[in-house]
Amino acid sequence: MTVLNHSLPFATVDAEEISGTHPAEVQSFVQGKWIGSSNYNTFLDPLNGEPFIKVAEVEESGVQPFVESLSQCPKHGLHNPFKSPERYLLYGDISTKAAHMLALPKVSDFFTRLIQRVAPKSYQQAAGEVFVTRKFLENFCGDQVRFLARSFAVPGNHLGQQSHGYRWPYGPVTIVTPFNFPLEIPLLQLMGALYMGNKPLLKVDSKVSIVMEQMMRLLHYCGLPVEDVDFINSDGKTMNKILLEANPRMTLFTGSSRVAEKLALDLKGRIRLEDAGFDWKVLGPDVHEVDYVAWVCDQDAYACSGQKCSAQSMLFMHENWAKTSLVSKLKDLAGRRKLEDLTIGPVLTFTTEAMLEHMENLLQIQGSKLLFGGKRLKNHSIPSVYGALEPTAVYVPIEEILKDSKNYELVTKEIFGPFQIVTEYKKDQLPLVLDALERMHAHLTAAEVIGNSVNGTTYAGLRGRTTGAPQNHWFGPAGDPRGAGIGTPEAIKLVWSCHREIIYDYGPIPHGWELPPST
Repeated sequence: MTVLNHSLPFATVDAEEISGTHPAEVQSFVQGKWIGSSNYNTFLDPLNGEPFIKVAEVEESGVQPFVESLSQCPKHGLHNPFKSPERYLLYGDISTKAAHMLALPKVSDFFTRLIQRVAPKSYQQAAGEVFVTRKFLENFCGDQVRFLARSFAVPGNHLGQQSHGYRWPYGPVTIVTPFNFPLEIPLLQLMGALYMGNKPLLKVDSKVSIVMEQMMRLLHYCGLPVEDVDFINSDGKTMNKILLEANPRMTLFTGSSRVAEKLALDLKGRIRLEDAGFDWKVLGPDVHEVDYVAWVCDQDAYACSGQKCSAQSMLFMHENWAKTSLVSKLKDLAGRRKLEDLTIGPVLTFTTEAMLEHMENLLQIQGSKLLFGGKRLKNHSIPSVYGALEPTAVYVPIEEILKDSKNYELVTKEIFGPFQIVTEYKKDQLPLVLDALERMHAHLTAAEVIGNSVNGTTYAGLRGRTTGAPQNHWFGPAGDPRGAGIGTPEAIKLVWSCHREIIYDYGPIPHGWELPPST
């Protein structure tokens, strides 16, 4: 039986009360019903190690209802410009109601606190995620969903002929999203899929799926038809089995590059990817506002403990910046971060030992040195399965980075935590910087030299940063035909619909037409 939170009409948990003595339970949703499982995976509180959330994970033997549910959706989707167009209006209404709910302080606070419990970050950072999600929903209120399906017409060769281009859904689709943004990434991609007429199966990393489970309940409360979305908790192996058996027409994957490449093969390329987490900032020769730039660099590298797919992993400083107090200011700002307010916190995909080992390997490179950090966090009860490291920066000479492939691969290894590489280049060494950027295999975000780079989300100018995915701009990688975007109408149309061309040719048939010879 589902027990509702006494203060919110949709919620089944109280974010503050979840604990070892009051563990929360997370269910899956398929064919219009919430379901449990005989297999419960228990997750530890990242801050104190208590077993505080039990997730009913679907096992490989239980995938059939999910496969059947997806297969019930036709290739032409639940709606399209010629079928059930009133559903475009329905989703405008759902977005309006959901945005209104998230604007209520008690609802916004509920999701902010819930995010903090499972992906510890400061209240301000977690609240920012809820705010961006609300603003996205506000963007697609009223008629805005219908406008996503806007078509165009081109004059034909003769009277009565016209070609029309339409945005067409894929039908059955799947969405796989990571732990670091438990609300924003899955919700934005889920709604984009639904707006265009698809039927999605959503899988969020089980460590944090309680956030999206509660959002699903909110969406149902706001009028989401229960048969439109399935929601699964499972391990990767089980999800892979569903993908192979259900054969979705499109899959959106946000997460590690390694898994992304495996899925691209398994799914025969029917995939959009928003992967990678090694991003960089290039500071040019002009020095301005050192305090402000230092603050941006600190935020980009260490907010959310560096667990943003757009976090600054590498800082290229022109020699003019190296002569300023930038690095010492960075060190001071990093030193302000503390576990008490979660401005630094648990790292959920790397252990402390793994991060320290990586640091030691870097320090073996000639000329490298530890700029600051490099120590374990003290006085905490973070379980050992997670990482607990001070904000850390390691300097590596640019010549050594490019010396050989071994050094380059080590320096550009993605560490999803509070860890960055700092290097310096002289006025005649910009080609070395551009060479370093060109060699990267993933191009998500950057603050950098525009004409000689390829990153999808690029911040340029004095206030340029690497992190931040507000609802008003495209966020995604570039340089890869599989690259996905999120947030904007352009992103939704690219990821969640394909182009369909319909040529109308009504005549009239020319007067006096006669059967021509074969051609």
